[in-house]
Amino acid sequence: MEEELGSQQSKGLKRSMKSRHLFMMSIGGVIGTGLFLGSGYAIGEAGPAGAITAYLFGGLVMYLVMICLGELSVVMPVSGSFQAHAERFIGPATGFMIGWTYWLSWAIYVGLEFIAAGLLMARWFPDVPVWVWCAIFALLLFGINALTTRSFAETEYWFSAIKVLAVLFFIVVGGAAIFGLVPIKGQSAPFLSNFFSDGLFPTGFMGVFISMMTVVYAFMGSEIMGVAAGETENPEKNIPKAIRSIVIRIMVFYVLATFILSAIVPWKKAGVLESPFVTVFDMIGIPYAADIMNFVILTAVLSVGNTGLFACTRILYSLSQSGQAPRLFGKLNKRGIPMNALFVTLVFALLSLLTSVMAEETLFVVLLAISGVGGVVTWMAIAWAQYRFRRQYIAKGGKVEDLTFKVPFYPLVPILCLLMCVGIVVFTAFDPTQRTSLYIGFGFVAACYIFYYFKFARSKVHAPVLRNKEPDKFAQ
Repeated sequence: MEEELGSQQSKGLKRSMKSRHLFMMSIGGVIGTGLFLGSGYAIGEAGPAGAITAYLFGGLVMYLVMICLGELSVVMPVSGSFQAHAERFIGPATGFMIGWTYWLSWAIYVGLEFIAAGLLMARWFPDVPVWVWCAIFALLLFGINALTTRSFAETEYWFSAIKVLAVLFFIVVGGAAIFGLVPIKGQSAPFLSNFFSDGLFPTGFMGVFISMMTVVYAFMGSEIMGVAAGETENPEKNIPKAIRSIVIRIMVFYVLATFILSAIVPWKKAGVLESPFVTVFDMIGIPYAADIMNFVILTAVLSVGNTGLFACTRILYSLSQSGQAPRLFGKLNKRGIPMNALFVTLVFALLSLLTSVMAEETLFVVLLAISGVGGVVTWMAIAWAQYRFRRQYIAKGGKVEDLTFKVPFYPLVPILCLLMCVGIVVFTAFDPTQRTSLYIGFGFVAACYIFYYFKFARSKVHAPVLRNKEPDKFAQ
């Protein structure tokens, strides 16, 4: 049975990604501005131990999502991943909703990354307008994605490698500074004094809950691994290998980096700093610290934009393959790239960039709200799809021991993942500044279901599933 589902590989897309590409793409999608900038906010909101607690919670949710996605991606390694899984094992309406919500979320972020990259370049080239850098980086990332899947994977590999090396360097040097092995300007070795000066949880557990929203959003992007499953060499071997190493290393990077930041920088100052990493490098006396971190953050921004453009293109391609988007988005060029989907994604990203100037209090706010909710909804859909798949698999006579990669403690894992994601939404509702985002984001989710009902279900015109022309043993 696993072989039958696995035969639904996306026809035309080339399996040219290796294990190292898959690993670096997922780890690079998470180690970005959420760590370099968001960690200071988390420490400032929750205090030292509170921030670490929030990252541990977010890491647990991420792990549960990743193993659910791993089982699905090994069984059904198609480009588009969780959109195709939701369509198949939950229902076509949910697949439609997840596909368009996720596509919109990442397309918006890609546009924002162009702005961020332009602003970072202004540090070195203050006389060059930001829009010029936006245009240059948009053309650069478009060219990378338009060449071959391998060119995208190699570029993302090196983008991610720079970020990983920067974090490792910070952990080593910062760890030495904590214990006085590396001097800190104007003060003695802090040891763990910052952890106990105002208590481990100076803002109480509510501070942990509020910072948890930022932490979990920082981890979103790890699911990109599933989007690339249809273009990965030997997915049965490489996907499980990537999952096992990704989660552990991401948690080590985030928790250790947060621990060192908390030990060196007082928590009351961390939340108001542009980047706590820059402050630590300055305190240690590393020359050109601000420029070094500006370069690392620029790399992180371009990496996110590169990955987002790839993810959007494959999701749009997947929607086209199931008839839930125009057929032209499913056409491949000679290099196996869905160029129409890539071009439309870039155009929308640039249009969303313009709304930040022309309609920032209306349309831009709406787009950001949808983008924020999209990640949590996607994680919930991955867990629910795995739960439904396993039930259908067993009901049709499949044996769990025959699965190449399996979720342990089923059904506890997917149910716990769903409950924790719901908890994130509930925590968000307690923050007045983010409550409106929930209304808008889940309003868009409801609108997708309504649109599908009138477009397909009510008119009895169902989107044809083009991925597999064989009889579907798992049809609902």
